[in-house]
Amino acid sequence: MRAARLIKMVLLLQARPSITGAELARELEVSERTVTRDAAALSEAGIPVYADRGRAGGYRLIGGYRTRLTGLGRTEAEALFLSGVPSALREMGLADAASAARMKVSAALLPELRDASHTVAQRFHLDAPGWWRDPETPELLPRIADAVWDDLRITVRYRRRDAEVRRELEPYGLVLKAGVWYLAARAEGGFRVYRVDRFTAVEPDGTHFTRDEDFDLPGFWGERADQFARSILREKAVVRLTPAGARGLPHVTDRAAAEEAIREAGEPDGQGRLTVTLPIESYEVALAQLLGLGPEAEVLGPPELRALFAEAARRTAELYG
Repeated sequence: MRAARLIKMVLLLQARPSITGAELARELEVSERTVTRDAAALSEAGIPVYADRGRAGGYRLIGGYRTRLTGLGRTEAEALFLSGVPSALREMGLADAASAARMKVSAALLPELRDASHTVAQRFHLDAPGWWRDPETPELLPRIADAVWDDLRITVRYRRRDAEVRRELEPYGLVLKAGVWYLAARAEGGFRVYRVDRFTAVEPDGTHFTRDEDFDLPGFWGERADQFARSILREKAVVRLTPAGARGLPHVTDRAAAEEAIREAGEPDGQGRLTVTLPIESYEVALAQLLGLGPEAEVLGPPELRALFAEAARRTAELYG
């Protein structure tokens, strides 16, 4: 623990011309007294750490000292590629590895380039979760992430509808979609996708699997996500839309399905209204979605769905009548 802290302290000193004891204490998550003791230990070990006393003082390396402790470890190098998604790093337990990697890269850069990480961070940021929801980190995510990194087989218990099932998996990759984590894994019968928050137990069995080098995680996810989106659209609704309703339809329901329905619709009627056949998940879901268009959308069928809209319109009129 202390050795890692001393290395981190040297890298911090190398990355900046001077740094105060308070700043070092904050970065190293220790007291200023511990910083003083660590600086003395480094000096005794032959690393030229110099302390400037006084209000404007601080610590610095003298004599152009450069450490050779800048080689990236495997975990640090892999985590560095995820450094644009800080929330994902924290949830997978890789924040410390990414921090160490960024410091090593910074220490290896020329002095005039050492502010690169700061300038990039102030210009680009990825906030993965959707609006109006508090993302929850699945408790077992770090354990699954470790298995993914190390190609370790895992035995899991997975909540499926009202029952739990036991599975033996080869975990290939993790995907963060709108704040929800998914695991792409190979099980008996091929590759499948699992929601990480539905795992109730995860145990590595201590054996490694041989990764299929042809497996393409982005391609696999894109294909499965498209299949899933289409699989849940089991029903169809016939809807007459005003021009405003046609523009708004992709914003209240599945965008791809809405845009395809509009493309395949015939010519508008004499009032500029377009009749589309829209794939929907269920009548209840369609009611909740299409009500958002108000009078810009009229459901023509099926009769059961039109009846739901008529009842909703009647109750709304009573509220505002």
